Amino acid sequence: MTSLRYDSLLLQSWRINLSPSGLALVVRFLTKRFIWEYDPTLESTYRHQATIDDEVVTMEILDTAGQEDTIQREGHMRWGEGFVLVYDITDRGSFEEVLPLKNILDEIKKPKNVTLILVGNKADLDHSRQVSTEEGEKLATELACAFYECSACTGEGNITEIFYELCREVRRRRMVQGKTRRRSSTTHVKQAINKMLTKISS
Repeated sequence: MTSLRYDSLLLQSWRINLSPSGLALVVRFLTKRFIWEYDPTLESTYRHQATIDDEVVTMEILDTAGQEDTIQREGHMRWGEGFVLVYDITDRGSFEEVLPLKNILDEIKKPKNVTLILVGNKADLDHSRQVSTEEGEKLATELACAFYECSACTGEGNITEIFYELCREVRRRRMVQGKTRRRSSTTHVKQAINKMLTKISS
C-alpha cells in the first residue's frame, strides 16, 4: 500500500445568506452527525485520514467563513487543490453564485485546471426546493465536474463519496501533470544533447 498525501483539499462554501451548509457537510463527513447550532462566520480547518482505493490519503479541509475580503478569498483559492462548491437547493441565490465563483477560481488558478465537485445541499427539504436536480446536473456538465445532491442534516446522499471522489480527481490531475513534466524534461534533455552534438560536429 502506497501513502499518498493531499494536504490541501479546500471546501468552499461561499453562499448567499451565509447558510452554514458547507460546515454541516464537513461535520457530517467527519463525525456522521449533524450539528444544529454553530457560528457560520468562523473559519475552520480539519484534518482527516482515510484509505481510498487502497491508498492512505490525508486531507486538510478548510471551510471558509463566507465573509472573507478579496485577499483572504484569493489566498484560500491558491491554498486549495480541490474544491467543493456547495449551494442550498432551497436558495436559488446560492445556486446563482456558483458560476461567478468558478470564474474567479479559473482566473486565480490559471494555467492549471480547477479540480472541483458541485454539491446541492438540503436535499431533505424537497418541498422547499428552488433549484431542480436537472439544473444542478446541467451546471455540473457546464463546469465539467461531478454533481451530487445530499443532506447534511439527515445524511441523505453519499456524503463520504463526495470527498473521496474529490481525492480521486486530485490524484488523476497530479498523475497527468507528472507525466507532462516528465515529457517536458525529456524534451529539454534531448534538445541539450542535440545542441552539444551539433557543436562537436561543426
